[in-house]
Amino acid sequence: MEAVQAQVLSHYRSELVERIRANGHVLSADGLLTVKLAKEFGFCYGVERAIDLAYAARKVFPDRPIYILGEIIHNPEVNDQIRAMGIKFLSGKEKDADIDDLKKDDVVIIPAFGTEVAMRTKLQEKGCQFVDTTCGDVMSVWKRVRQYSKDKVTSIIHGKAWHEETKATSSQTTSGGGHHLVVFTLGETDYVCNYILNGGNKSEFLNKFKGAHSEGFDPDIHLQAIGVANQTTMLRGETEEVQRRLKTAMIQKYGAGEIEKHFRFFDTICGATQDRQDALEKLLREPMDLLLVIGGYNSSNTSHLAEMGEAKLPTYFIKNAAKMVSEKLIVHYDQHKAEEVETSDWLPLGRITVGITAGASCPNNLIEDTIRRLFELRGVSVRELLDIK
Repeated sequence: MEAVQAQVLSHYRSELVERIRANGHVLSADGLLTVKLAKEFGFCYGVERAIDLAYAARKVFPDRPIYILGEIIHNPEVNDQIRAMGIKFLSGKEKDADIDDLKKDDVVIIPAFGTEVAMRTKLQEKGCQFVDTTCGDVMSVWKRVRQYSKDKVTSIIHGKAWHEETKATSSQTTSGGGHHLVVFTLGETDYVCNYILNGGNKSEFLNKFKGAHSEGFDPDIHLQAIGVANQTTMLRGETEEVQRRLKTAMIQKYGAGEIEKHFRFFDTICGATQDRQDALEKLLREPMDLLLVIGGYNSSNTSHLAEMGEAKLPTYFIKNAAKMVSEKLIVHYDQHKAEEVETSDWLPLGRITVGITAGASCPNNLIEDTIRRLFELRGVSVRELLDIK
């Protein structure tokens, strides 16, 4: 690990970002542009560890084929670096190897999100060697839902049923003979609460949550004792509201004196995710003209930062600096349409203040590129501003 850290730093660190941190997280060209960085942004410990392990694997096995189950984190530039090291992807749009072709002693990297129990078992049976980069916070959630299953408590997981992490967490419940149900929105939560209290059409329920519940799940049976968990990158406030509504429903159904038999909850939001959300919330209290959120479009924690910004001021979710085409045009991700869109005249004339934050999977070098591009659009050289080469 120590041997590869210098290599990782050379790819992803930023002297400019470090200088701005030391300067109170602000960089300003008087009369033209002020950039304010959130106090917490970018790579978290779990992401750094995952990347370090992937680089270390290449160093430990220099002449052997190495595979990775999917994106190591949700950042396209980082995954491109992994590919550039000759590590083959076993899934995704740029898949270049197949799991069925793996042989004994082949090296397989498990991404930071973890993997499903069935997949791990399949690879173990093949005799593959693992480089496991699963985040510790994710494994803490697994511990909780396994305990739920052991105690015959159904896991209600607040998350995205299609996300790698939630798939991995869901599989932990069924491996222990338990059940799970994934809820994504408060609307879905209310639907579940209503079913708990009033019953309903079982077929309609199962169809509504198709692909988001365990095999054999029966809402008439498996909603009698529930425990809430979550995908670690969800908004804390929303997860807390999910658990509050479900707890209220269970109290109404069974009475406050019986609640411990029917409801459990543990706070399993990732600390780094929460730190970034808290820092952005604080930044959003300051006067700003717009916010830039940098990160992979399929990054859950980054998407929530963008949601927070959109509720307060013009917010542009971009994956890199190249998306700021000019002062007149920016290409950014619209989460509601699930596609990139173009916005004209996005950068106001005159003196402006721009807030910047980034998801836990975004490296500092991409944040630097964004800052440099912003000042460049205003005709200011960051190199001259801070005497940085």
